[in-house]
Amino acid sequence: MGGTDDKETVLPSGSAAHDDAASESSCYATEDEEDTQIHLGPKISIREHLEKDKDDESLRRWKEQLLGSVDVNQVEVQEPDVKILSLTIVSIGRPDLVLEIPDSGKPKGTWFTLKEGSKYNLKFSIKVSNDIVCGLKYTNNVWKKGLKVDNSKQMLGTFSPQAEPYTHVMPEETTPSGMFARGNYSAKTKFVDDDNKCYLELNYSFDIQKDWPN
Repeated sequence: MGGTDDKETVLPSGSAAHDDAASESSCYATEDEEDTQIHLGPKISIREHLEKDKDDESLRRWKEQLLGSVDVNQVEVQEPDVKILSLTIVSIGRPDLVLEIPDSGKPKGTWFTLKEGSKYNLKFSIKVSNDIVCGLKYTNNVWKKGLKVDNSKQMLGTFSPQAEPYTHVMPEETTPSGMFARGNYSAKTKFVDDDNKCYLELNYSFDIQKDWPN
């Protein structure tokens, strides 16, 4: 499960990435997200966001529009709370496969199976509370038999708090095909903001097989 526009081959994201896999190198990988340290950014309230841009009228109005009916006084001392509620795999001609994301971030066993050479989209349900989350990004690393075969990232955007979850659909992907593409993969997916604060680290495994499962 990848998510960039500059890759020719993109695999599904996520699985229990083995400890030794993180140390492997591959001609497919241009950078290693595993070496990226996650640093918590400074706490900035909604009121402070607005104060920072008080001299920029257009930016201030944009942020106020993002906030909608949120009561600034009630949430000014709270950090953004971002929860990834579910992952849905959408493929034309197949029923949508909705996968709930466990609190541990580690689904047990093989989480799902994809057919080789199939086109699909990933759709995430994202709940944002308390404050604006700026520059939410999706990063994904995939391994097969300890060899990294995919390293991707995509900017999702800036989200304001609201009662209903957001739905974000990733660009269409195509699974690789052929005998060597089939088998079990492991992956690690992260959702981080502009300050490299990590809201979810998802580790799981998936299969690519000749046909869809029954």
